[in-house]
Amino acid sequence: MDVEELFTGICDRIPDAMVRHKVPGVAIGIVCEGREFMKGFGVTNVRHPLPVDEKTLFQIGSTTKTFTATAVMRLVEDGKLALDEPIRTYLPDFTMRDPEVTARLTMRHLLTHTGGWDGDFFPDTGNGDDALARYVKLMADLPQRTPLGTILSYNNAGFSLAGRVIEVVTGKTYEAALKELVLEPLGLKHSFLFPTDVMTHSFAVGHATIADKTIVLRPWQLARGNVPAGGVTASMIDQLRYARFHLGDGTAEDGARILSLESIAMMQTPGDAGMLDIKMGLAWMTRDIGGVRRVFHGGGTYGQLTAFTMTPARKFALALDTNSMSGSLLNLDVTKGLVAKFLGNDEAEPAEIPMTPAQMTEYSGRYTRALGGDIEVKTEGNKLMMQLYPIGGFPTQDIPPGPTPPPFRIGLISEDRIAMVEPAFKDIQGEFIRNPDGSLAWLRWGARIHARV
Repeated sequence: MDVEELFTGICDRIPDAMVRHKVPGVAIGIVCEGREFMKGFGVTNVRHPLPVDEKTLFQIGSTTKTFTATAVMRLVEDGKLALDEPIRTYLPDFTMRDPEVTARLTMRHLLTHTGGWDGDFFPDTGNGDDALARYVKLMADLPQRTPLGTILSYNNAGFSLAGRVIEVVTGKTYEAALKELVLEPLGLKHSFLFPTDVMTHSFAVGHATIADKTIVLRPWQLARGNVPAGGVTASMIDQLRYARFHLGDGTAEDGARILSLESIAMMQTPGDAGMLDIKMGLAWMTRDIGGVRRVFHGGGTYGQLTAFTMTPARKFALALDTNSMSGSLLNLDVTKGLVAKFLGNDEAEPAEIPMTPAQMTEYSGRYTRALGGDIEVKTEGNKLMMQLYPIGGFPTQDIPPGPTPPPFRIGLISEDRIAMVEPAFKDIQGEFIRNPDGSLAWLRWGARIHARV
């Protein structure tokens, strides 16, 4: 299979998957060894439809975090920032609830999600240029869950804090600094941070399907205080240009040196922080499969879910954008098997291990996090079931929770590691984390830790 066959194979699956998962619009792009393919499907908005193509703007969500990290690395190379210097060096008034975190937190902790506090924090601090400064002041009350630098738990707030550091060391707003440090040097002419720039182009809006009715989700935008964690809106053309940069040697396509090859490699090199088979680089997640490293991220805003994955050894990248809350289902559906086959590193699906009644009893219980929905693990007959309880609060704190999903069965696939074992999210994994004395302390699901009640 060559890259064109891969692209065609994925595209052939997309129309049926859009119907099955009720996704109004999709954009996909693949780049490999200098060859590039892009295509759009469906519409931007069920109420005011425009056709999706490679120029349609989608919110890329948390892939924005890698843009923020790219800006950080430029400032590190310029000597304006250091990854292991305390954040208080740059923000003397910075305060967190835990005094040790206040004193010792570094940019490396932020870029690797190891700050240890509850990070799904989405207050609206206004649209003024002081939005990030006001956001960071509110972080002082966030509950600390784990000691600094010990456990990876996905942390949006950490990237807003990183954005504020960028503001202070550059003397510019985050948006102006990102434009100067990343967007303009890389030639990303159709990547935007403000809705007032997006609105003059064809752009996707988020959707959800409730009781077989597909609705447009509002508000469209993230609050300005969350932009460094998820605020870039970009065309597929720009997403592939961005991929080519991170697959390259640190130069832009006009030959200008943006980052050293060492910095590009550092961002993609797994560190100590990890979860399941995933290790964190600097903002990028990494996973080695059969000796081949995948470097990836992806994002989810209010009804726009995207995937972004690279395989540097093959100079390969794939980006896939959707405008539906069920977009991750479509992504799994259309890429399953094909990408692994193309990359030559197929892996066997995890096999379920029988659980003893004692194991099922031990795992059963309620797991909670202050800024996210609870999870209940319970035994029903000879099955272990998981129930998610959404609480809302995204993209702004006043957004109500969506419908409570039905419970689903989970199975044990290795010691303390679980996976969904039935469609549609089959093989999505999580893990239980123990205290030093062997008792259960946490359930990490969706990359976030939930404390055992």
